[in-house]
Amino acid sequence: MDSMVTTKGQVVIPSRLRHKYGIKNGTKVHFYDDEKTGEIRIVPITPEVIEKNFGFLGTKGKLLKALMEEKKLEREI
Repeated sequence: MDSMVTTKGQVVIPSRLRHKYGIKNGTKVHFYDDEKTGEIRIVPITPEVIEKNFGFLGTKGKLLKALMEEKKLEREI
C-alpha cells in the first residue's frame, strides 16, 4: 500500500490498516527509525500493544498502569 506525504509532512494510513491495528482518531503512534535498513516503522500505542509488551521492562505493571492512566486523561481532554 502506498500513501503520499503532504506539504505538512502528513501521511494517511489506509483504512484497512487502521481497522486491522485498532488505530482511531487520537491514537498515539510511535516512530522507529532503523538507520541500518533505512526504514521507518509506525507502531500504534493501543491497549493491545501495551498488553502484548507487558513485563518487557520488568516494572511489575507499574509502567502499564501509568500509561493507561495517561491515556485515560488524554481521552478526557
